Amino acid sequence: MSNAKTREQICMLAKSMFDRGLTAGASGNISVRLDDNSLLVTPTGACFGRLDPGQLSHISNSGQQLSGDAPTKEISLHSAFYESRQNTGAVVHLHSSHSVALSMVTPQDGTPFLPPLTAYSVMRLGKVELLPYFRPGDPAMGDAVRSLAGKRSAVMLASHGPVVAGLELEAAVFAIEELEETAKLCLLLRGMKPTMLDDAQIKDLATHFKIEWD
Repeated sequence: MSNAKTREQICMLAKSMFDRGLTAGASGNISVRLDDNSLLVTPTGACFGRLDPGQLSHISNSGQQLSGDAPTKEISLHSAFYESRQNTGAVVHLHSSHSVALSMVTPQDGTPFLPPLTAYSVMRLGKVELLPYFRPGDPAMGDAVRSLAGKRSAVMLASHGPVVAGLELEAAVFAIEELEETAKLCLLLRGMKPTMLDDAQIKDLATHFKIEWD
């Protein structure tokens, strides 16, 4: 996909997520890796509902800004996924309500943030790691992602929002939307005893769709 078409796709998908209430105000950020390993990144303080393709930040492989507005202050978070997961083509970060709410009531004890409720949550996300709270823009967020050694394509920043890496932008968007819907299910089912996917079903999905669930 050309640079121009990628810019248009970023703005189109961002507006779609904004219009559906998946992120609000000037929250959330997106990055896409281009063929030359440079990045297109949404600017800092930008609203997903009003992105301008020409104002997206263009960042070189070495981190130098080539054009556009200043990039999101959470660029180190995005960079950590590209560095630790070599097949990452895009990263999406939202402040989606149900995911953030669930992060406030889920014990941070190293267990998966999302239980295996549905096949699609397992297929699109694998195991989601709940990370501690960090100040927005803190480079330590990137260090926390690197500490996972590339084993997770999706993480949840406590009291902040989900971050998902994908092979390409649309896949990352679909995955983070699945994360938000699964978080919503978790809250709807709280206090109940829902039927989870069992170990054999998860293993079957992991094998068939090449998912990391270790």
